[in-house]
Amino acid sequence: MSKKLIVVVGAGPGVGNNVAKKFGDNNFRVVLVSRNENALDQYVKELRSEGIETYAVAADAARPASLTAAFEQIKKKYGTTDVLVYNAAVLKGGQPTSLTAESLLSHYQVDVASALHSALQVIPEQVAQNMGTILFTGGGFALQPMAVYASVSIGKAALRALAFTLAEELKPQGVFVGTVTIAGNVAPNTHFAPELIAEKYWELYKKREEHEIVYS
Repeated sequence: MSKKLIVVVGAGPGVGNNVAKKFGDNNFRVVLVSRNENALDQYVKELRSEGIETYAVAADAARPASLTAAFEQIKKKYGTTDVLVYNAAVLKGGQPTSLTAESLLSHYQVDVASALHSALQVIPEQVAQNMGTILFTGGGFALQPMAVYASVSIGKAALRALAFTLAEELKPQGVFVGTVTIAGNVAPNTHFAPELIAEKYWELYKKREEHEIVYS
């Protein structure tokens, strides 16, 4: 039986790569997606050094066409995406009145719209095989918004709504959708260490019961 494939959009040394490692340690092949090709090369080396079959595809979450091309490449080279993790976000502070319509939309593209766009790239095949998982990286600002992080609060609230509505639509078709709502600052050697948070993604994937884990 061939290994299943996890694709992590928004690869990085925090949550993204630790989720990739958790699934990789459980016999998944890994594809990391990020816009920084040099960083991707390093991430691939790190995971491969731990015996995880890892590949990388560069794409910019701010540009849907870039994501479309990336997923076409992934499908052609590596096959069906069994698990999609969308971990990209614009984590930038600012009061609501510091935003413009244009800046809010640019953040929303990365935080929410491209999450949906990425999901739409894998849903048809997952539905066809009546099996698949889509996981989003949420944030505590979805539950307790803060003025000083207005755009993040808006984005995470919308992403949470996207996760729940997609979950409702796709559950009858065998596709599980969930979100890990991280209610704190991710930092090594703390309760919010990325490897501890990564365990919750695996828990959602394995149990397929609740559609949200609030990590607080």
